[in-house]
Amino acid sequence: AVSLPFAVGQCGNQVGCRFWDLALREHAAVNKKGIYDEALSSFFRNVDTRSGDNGPDIYKGKICSLKARALLIDMEEGVVNEILQGPLRDVFDSKQLVTDVSGSGNNWAVGHKIYGCQYRENIVEKLRKTAEHCDCLQCFFIIHSMGGGTGSGLGTFVLNLLEEEFPEVYRFVTSVYPSGEDDVITSPYNSVLAMKELNEHADCVLPIENESLFEIVNKIHQMINSGKLGSTVKQNSLVTSSTGSGKTLQEKPFDAMNNIVANLLLNLTSSARFEGSLNMDLNEISMNLVPFPRLHYLVSSLTPLYTLADVNVPSRRLDQMFSDAFSRDHQLIQADPKHSLYLACALLVRGNVQISDLRRNIERLKPSLHFVSWNQEGWKTGLCSVPPVGHSHSLLALANNTCVKPTFIELKDRFMKLYKKKAHLHHYLQIDGMEQSCFSEAISSLSDLIEEYNELDATKGGPRIDPSRLKIAV
Repeated sequence: AVSLPFAVGQCGNQVGCRFWDLALREHAAVNKKGIYDEALSSFFRNVDTRSGDNGPDIYKGKICSLKARALLIDMEEGVVNEILQGPLRDVFDSKQLVTDVSGSGNNWAVGHKIYGCQYRENIVEKLRKTAEHCDCLQCFFIIHSMGGGTGSGLGTFVLNLLEEEFPEVYRFVTSVYPSGEDDVITSPYNSVLAMKELNEHADCVLPIENESLFEIVNKIHQMINSGKLGSTVKQNSLVTSSTGSGKTLQEKPFDAMNNIVANLLLNLTSSARFEGSLNMDLNEISMNLVPFPRLHYLVSSLTPLYTLADVNVPSRRLDQMFSDAFSRDHQLIQADPKHSLYLACALLVRGNVQISDLRRNIERLKPSLHFVSWNQEGWKTGLCSVPPVGHSHSLLALANNTCVKPTFIELKDRFMKLYKKKAHLHHYLQIDGMEQSCFSEAISSLSDLIEEYNELDATKGGPRIDPSRLKIAV
């Protein structure tokens, strides 16, 4: 099964760059003989370059030239050019790129309405060509940010295109949400306009907040520098270090943050790439974790983030990893799932962990977590035998939990502050096809979503029969 990633905008492409770099490093650690195998084929094609650039794919045998199955889209060519001049230059070619020079000026309408129309044919053509090379296309990934113009506007335009062209293929979106102190003044507008599209056209969204990433990176630096915990933080582990298979010249400020998102994607796709006693594919995540179509926002947490456990893991350490996954410090948004309501939860474990360890920890944690009354057994588990490089095991927890609500409420508040004053609206309304109704529809879509979470929260600790289930489903 193949997943096809789309990196859109500056943030999306920077995260994508880290992801492909780390994925190659992960495969290289396991695939010592350089054979093109099933695991590699999920994200890379093996191309015979001897007959020119457009050589045939080789399905078995030695690796000739790996090409990432992906499309990189940005209306400012800076980041994509950096990728093409960096260590990953051979993994991409011009047939996988869609770039412009002027950027979207932090304006959702420019990305969605102007560039969307302008590049539609180009994107569709490249999408079909890339899809033709996939034997079994399982899902699309979109990696983008919500605050800028290209990521939010063109990113959600691409999401709609995917639904039109391949309605039966799942659409997973990793969205980086801006923090309150964001330097893009219009980011609340861009984010709320993008949210409406995510509500309507995505199967699963993994919201990630810049603020959380920033705090995690700070904590890692403090631990490394304090000396006290320095010994337990592995300097070159995949999670904390951004040095991948290529030599990075200068670590950029966002590298460490992008690295955490890339690791989320590595863990999310590990079952598709490697063997395991309990493999979980991405469609199963959507099937098991999304009981209502609009409530498809999954809160993710990663462990280990700060420490590296011993290679022979005592069960005490392993249990700590499971506990960490439910603590605030390890969430990739500013949230506390433990004190909110779970609709469902998935645990994707990598490394030398037994199914009995999984079951034991679920039983141990269950009493302290609040699940909706009609899904008390709402756990989905996956076990992949290959751990991340430099670790003996890792865990990605994905929770469909009402704790995402505060993120959306804060976004709504920041939007309303600008919108009440009509601040910066004219930049949007001068774009063809952009009406004021786009804003009112977007904010009411967000308000409806918040209200659906409110209804669920109201049932917390309530009766075993949940009346609002039918109401939402209708």
